[in-house]
Amino acid sequence: MADTIRAVVQTGPRQLEVREFPRPVIGPDDGGLLRVEACGICGSDVEQYRGNLSTQWLPMVPGHEPLGIIEEVSDSAAARWGVQPGDRVAVEILIPCRSCDLCLAGRYMSCRHRIGSHGGSNPPERGLGPWGGFSEYIHLHPNAILHKVRGDIPAEVAVMFNPLGAGVRWAVHLGGAGLGDTVLILGAGQRGLAAVLAARTAGAGMIIVTGLSRDAGKLALAREFGADHTIDVEAEDTVSRVLDLTGGAGADIVLELTPMAVQPVLDAVHAVRWGGRVVLAGLKGGRPVELPTDLLINKSLTVMGAFSVDSRAYAEAIRLIEAGRFPLERMHTHTFGLEEVPRAIETLAGEVPGEDAVHVAIMPGA
Repeated sequence: MADTIRAVVQTGPRQLEVREFPRPVIGPDDGGLLRVEACGICGSDVEQYRGNLSTQWLPMVPGHEPLGIIEEVSDSAAARWGVQPGDRVAVEILIPCRSCDLCLAGRYMSCRHRIGSHGGSNPPERGLGPWGGFSEYIHLHPNAILHKVRGDIPAEVAVMFNPLGAGVRWAVHLGGAGLGDTVLILGAGQRGLAAVLAARTAGAGMIIVTGLSRDAGKLALAREFGADHTIDVEAEDTVSRVLDLTGGAGADIVLELTPMAVQPVLDAVHAVRWGGRVVLAGLKGGRPVELPTDLLINKSLTVMGAFSVDSRAYAEAIRLIEAGRFPLERMHTHTFGLEEVPRAIETLAGEVPGEDAVHVAIMPGA
């Protein structure tokens, strides 16, 4: 085995470099070593790369959607995780302390001592190391949360556990999408498409997806995945079109998934029906949004923020992937190696002319 491993380090906005690290040594009370097969890229990776999110944790190894093979594992971690070397696992973003009152009550996402898992914020004492998914190997924290994934599924499909988990949680668990509901999804990115799959699986009666003119390919894929209607927001007024499609009633559930744009938040509260539910998941980089609170009150709306993905949603997403019901391979458009991470992120961000990206993954072995 090699004594060193390679990982991508972000040192500043749009500054990425490949570095070598000592191969982690797994002790008896440690976690494990994960050989990374693939790591997905999402909108938050784009904003982190651009410097629109906090830079206080730099330098760091980005990448928070890793899928890989357990290479080594301590006895204690193997018993806790239920894994052995050779098992394929998906790794959750958050690492809880597992011992505070919130963790013991099953609310680990609210853990006051949680740290960002692979590619997230880490305490300074943890230092710079192979914690992120843009790496050949990840040194798994003993408190990390893992989910087994079948080994016969192509890595570029299996690694969609994160966006699909977001679709399941935001559309179904938080949004409450069920039989006959009208679901409006603002944003046709990979998580918007995942929400289409989740809502269709839950039995939604009508699914409407919005996007920009340049998202024509994504909107076509949304229709292929089960969307009944798509709206080009640069050619049509979202609210007027939704009210027309619903006979003036509005959507039962609205998911706002657009990055950095403020107008879709306002569209969401105007397009939802009386007594409906709005789920906000699109980060705005600190941009203020002036919500019409009188409208929220008079329409008796439920508005909630969607923070990350929890274990239940990951598990259900993995079962959906393993069922093979949907052509998820149609979502995957680009694969890049470690040396190509800047171009991979810029491709997903739409900064590379001629490239129409939906799901992009880093595969260290590519």
